[in-house]
Amino acid sequence: MSCSILCALVLAFVMLLGCTSHSPSALPPPLAPNPPSQLTAVQRGLWPRPGPAVPVCGPAELAFARCHAWIRTDIPGEFASPNFNPAGYHPRDLQSAYSLTTASASNGKGVTVAVVDAFDDTKAASDLNVYRSQFGLPAMTCTSTTPCFTKVAFGRRTNTGWGQEESLDVDMVSAICPNCNILLVEAATNSISDLTTAEQYAAAHALFVSNSWGGSEGVTSFDSSYNKAGVAITASTGDSGFNSTAQWPAILASVTGVGGTSLTSISPRIESAWSGAGSGCSKIYAKPSFQSAISTGCSKRAQSDVSADADPNTGVAVYDTFHSSGWLVFGGTSVASPIIASVFALVNNTSTNDNSYVYSHKSSLHDITSGSNGSCGAPLCKAGTGWDGPTGLGSPNGIGAF
Repeated sequence: MSCSILCALVLAFVMLLGCTSHSPSALPPPLAPNPPSQLTAVQRGLWPRPGPAVPVCGPAELAFARCHAWIRTDIPGEFASPNFNPAGYHPRDLQSAYSLTTASASNGKGVTVAVVDAFDDTKAASDLNVYRSQFGLPAMTCTSTTPCFTKVAFGRRTNTGWGQEESLDVDMVSAICPNCNILLVEAATNSISDLTTAEQYAAAHALFVSNSWGGSEGVTSFDSSYNKAGVAITASTGDSGFNSTAQWPAILASVTGVGGTSLTSISPRIESAWSGAGSGCSKIYAKPSFQSAISTGCSKRAQSDVSADADPNTGVAVYDTFHSSGWLVFGGTSVASPIIASVFALVNNTSTNDNSYVYSHKSSLHDITSGSNGSCGAPLCKAGTGWDGPTGLGSPNGIGAF
């Protein structure tokens, strides 16, 4: 074929394309897909989903405490990377479920939430930064307009399970009160004595203190350190269902004992008692005045007081690289305790930092009326209208009860 013929054919082909194409102005504007980091796992239809989980802390001996976190074993951890979308509930999910979206966005500036845990997590700050960056939360750069993260370590021993617990705790404070300062106080060990030393420091430097751990009640010599006027102290009620021996310090009247739920849907919110949520009757502490008009099934102090998501099947996204592999999913009442402490912080009113206020404003809570944590029946093991052992008075419905 001659060059002239070939050139003519090429020219004709180009002219044909020109006749059949559209001008740029006639094309519809391209759709800009949301990057995965802007869509929660719930929005993408990936969460919640059931699966196996194990506790991250083993049983504790007398005078020691165990953390109350559970980790999903079927969700392999993944280090942070562009466009990665973690499994588990995200901050926006939790804020939406508990009607906190507006308060979480605007409240908490200058307020400090303290988290008390055991052993040293050397990755706590860097892991927290990744979590907050992933979800677009304010960077903790410690300026006059940004929140601040502070860690106080009473020892240098480390422990993988407690390290995971610490990541879970500070991430949950970030999820609910992203504008709050966070004070992580690390006890030298998980002995009640060492944890109480850390508690004393926390309560002296923050008005809101979360304890995602516990042990069996029995020793009363440390009780006074968990009773400070104007300071809201929360503690997990445990992950073994109904306890024949109540969990301390959650059983103290000066502490808000936090039970657990299964948050199976965000919108609409569907929530029931988690089968592992701790409940029980004290054998030591008298029934407090705020429970005097409630049938708890206990002659003395009963737990829980309030609750939040805790079921590993409906767990939360957490970032941890301290002997862990990045993005993981956690459950347990360890999730619920920092959530509740952070809701108190969103209100930031020292006159309402006690159980009496919560019990007198129970109408501002989501009453959990289904599910159970054992075979002892209602109300200690079976959720129903009003107070029950696994979930207390219910989960947050805004900030009105705090």
